Amino acid sequence: MSRPVLPIAPVGGAPAQAVSGWPVLRLGFRPFYLGAAALALVSVPVWVALYLGQLQVGLPVSPMLWHAHEMLYGFAVAVIIGFLMTAGKAWTGLPTPRGPALGALASLWLAARLAAFGSSHVLYALLDLVLLPIVAIVFLRLLIRAGNHRNLPIGGILVLLSFSNLAFHLSAAGGLSVSPLQVLHMALALIVLIECVIAGRVVPVFTGNVIPGLNIKARPWLEHVTMGITAAALLTWVADIVPWICGLLLMAAAVLHAARLVRWQSWVTRRRPILWILHAAYLWMPLGFALLGAAQFGGVSVSLGVHALTVGVTGGLIIGMITRTARGHTGREMKASPLEVTAYALVMAAALLRVVLPILWPQGLVLCLVAAAVAWSLAFALYLFVYAPWLVTTRLDGKDG
Repeated sequence: MSRPVLPIAPVGGAPAQAVSGWPVLRLGFRPFYLGAAALALVSVPVWVALYLGQLQVGLPVSPMLWHAHEMLYGFAVAVIIGFLMTAGKAWTGLPTPRGPALGALASLWLAARLAAFGSSHVLYALLDLVLLPIVAIVFLRLLIRAGNHRNLPIGGILVLLSFSNLAFHLSAAGGLSVSPLQVLHMALALIVLIECVIAGRVVPVFTGNVIPGLNIKARPWLEHVTMGITAAALLTWVADIVPWICGLLLMAAAVLHAARLVRWQSWVTRRRPILWILHAAYLWMPLGFALLGAAQFGGVSVSLGVHALTVGVTGGLIIGMITRTARGHTGREMKASPLEVTAYALVMAAALLRVVLPILWPQGLVLCLVAAAVAWSLAFALYLFVYAPWLVTTRLDGKDG
């Protein structure tokens, strides 16, 4: 019998572990959510200061590559690891790393982030390349032992992310004849695929569970078509295949993701911020694909589509999920406070300032960048203010996790 796919709370029949050790190292979401939020808070203002020439720091790669790499392999990957090392326990009923083992994984992540400042590229790369393969092996072993084959593709994406990270460092060091930016686009494509899978599973379920009488009918054929077109569109974009073919596929993906969002009936979530942030973030998915598609025909800059997917989709889904899952796993009510709602609004504002306003006011790009960075950083500062005390202390109900 296969384990549940959707729950991220412990499986009912799973044996309970004794409550022991530092609370921050009892479950994967705790250290990795903290680290991701801290990195989001600090790194974007640092990048903007570097971009504007107001800060000089010795980095092993160019400031632009450092910024893009850290947002993907530092920020987004940390949340993915924290989520999977938490959800994996619920999906399989088997223990995930905790205590010293979890502390070692979090320390590897932190060491790589710090190594970007003042160390050689070799050291930075070595520290940065260790973590993802370990997590992929741990996660795949859990799934195989539990017979949870449906989630194996997520483990496969972790493996591909590991290889793309290796390709990035080889390319940045001149050892691979591929643009490091193209490799980072590959990483973004893989992360977007993870987001499409996870959001497609949890958003309609979360919505249907709390809105009385709401019936979101599953349409497997439409989900398969959406994922297939999305994967094809991202592949042609990363591989830089015939622009007009790529553009049409990206536009088709935009339409399919818009249809997906309409089926989820987002308008019914307007009074529930912990839900509407997920829907609002997903709205950037069709917008991001549409902008990338338009860029293939010379209509807009590729950067606008990239930032719609990174700031809007990734940032929005992350702030929504790291509040929701952290509330659930610390024994708190599944209801966002005013400070959390403010954080949601700030991330969405950052996306508007970084993507939409430059289209309407191109001469104000620098001001838009600064304003977006401030909004983004304030959002994650609020997250840390509210959640850091919860993530380093025992659950309210005294349970493990």
